[in-house]
Amino acid sequence: MKKLALASGILLHLYCIKAQDTTQIKTQDTVPSRNLREDIVLINSSGCIFREKTPFFKREWVKKSVAPALLFTAAASTWGEKENIREVRNRYLPNFKVKYDDYLQYAPAVAVYGLKLAGVKGRNNLGRATLSYGTSLAIMAILVNSIKYTAKVERPDGSKNNSFPSGHAAMAFTNASFLHKEYGMVNPAYSIAGYGSAAITGLGRNLNNRHWVPDILAGAGIGIISTELGYFFIDKIYKNKGDNLSILSRIEGNDYPSFLSLKMGTALGTTNFLRESELDDKKQIGFEGGLEGAYFFSKKWGVGADVTFSSFPIKSQRITFDDGQDFGDHEIKTQSLGFLAAGIGPYFSHEFSDKWQLTLKVTGGYAATASGKVFVKGSDVDAPNHELQIARYKPKPAFRWNTGAAMTYKFNPGLGLTFYTDYNQINSTIRYYFSDEIKESAELDQELNHLIAKEKINYITLGLRLTAYF
Repeated sequence: MKKLALASGILLHLYCIKAQDTTQIKTQDTVPSRNLREDIVLINSSGCIFREKTPFFKREWVKKSVAPALLFTAAASTWGEKENIREVRNRYLPNFKVKYDDYLQYAPAVAVYGLKLAGVKGRNNLGRATLSYGTSLAIMAILVNSIKYTAKVERPDGSKNNSFPSGHAAMAFTNASFLHKEYGMVNPAYSIAGYGSAAITGLGRNLNNRHWVPDILAGAGIGIISTELGYFFIDKIYKNKGDNLSILSRIEGNDYPSFLSLKMGTALGTTNFLRESELDDKKQIGFEGGLEGAYFFSKKWGVGADVTFSSFPIKSQRITFDDGQDFGDHEIKTQSLGFLAAGIGPYFSHEFSDKWQLTLKVTGGYAATASGKVFVKGSDVDAPNHELQIARYKPKPAFRWNTGAAMTYKFNPGLGLTFYTDYNQINSTIRYYFSDEIKESAELDQELNHLIAKEKINYITLGLRLTAYF
């Protein structure tokens, strides 16, 4: 009996074990399968993290190096043209001497400390901001001075051999980047004001004949990258990217495509600018540079304006009589035509994607044309450079209308590179005043000194803009 009971107990125990195993198998069979995305989420939650590959232009170091890289590239590309660019300055503003750039370079940094002392919250508190700024200045000073006294490039005015790169431009853009870092998240207007003042400082260095254009572009790039490096090292020490980011991250923009841009391009004449004056028989090719911006009230429509300067060299013309005979080896040389124009009008924007944006515009405004001189040039002319001035011309201010299209590739939501094309039309009235020798002849004075020519100035511009969105 005992043996029977023991055998029954053993069989019952074995049955329970088998039943448990069967239940586990059935339970496993009824568990629903997961897809790959759910498995990755489960793995991530357990501490094993798999990240998708970040697109190249979205990588942090790429976004921070785009602007300096563009500035360094522009410096290299304009190096061979620096003498010609200086001639443009000497043509229109040969006696410019206003030392505002010695003081304006510090304005963005003064603004940072003024805002902090006034209690306006920025990225960092006063102590950390000062530490980041000091590190940026140290990096900038090392870069600028090590290159200056290695390259030993002569200044445009011939005063010293320490022109490249521009220390004023580097300081101005370091300070502008300091303001951008601390308060750009609070309001983009701070960034625009800072970089705008830095650009005007750089322009002053060129107008005052203290630096070549490549010096200024390289200095700007050094200033920006120095601030990025300064903040990078201090952020590593503090193990975060700012004291007040949790507060500033709540500030959101309106997501409209308002922008401010710096532009440069090639200008191609579609008409002969001096056809009626008979001083040129070809269409002119020149350059254009300037600022352009627009404020959008919606994602599609806004109002914008531009301020541009364009210059067109005039090719010399051989002197001939009415019967077609050459007047020896002499030729007529006319100084280049320069236009300073400003306009305002409606802008339209359309986004094809988060990277590509089309902008269209129509503007109207005012164009002022620089006065110039006309010379006779010949090997037997007894005058400096064998040139004798025979007349000067003075165009009247005129209405300018402009239309254009632009396509922007956005590196990130705040910065893009824009290809643009504009069409400009100016109807200019030019009056000529001849030399004193001609005035001595009553007949020639009456005929020539009342000479007025009405010229059609039409040209297309093809160029690039560095576009900042706000």
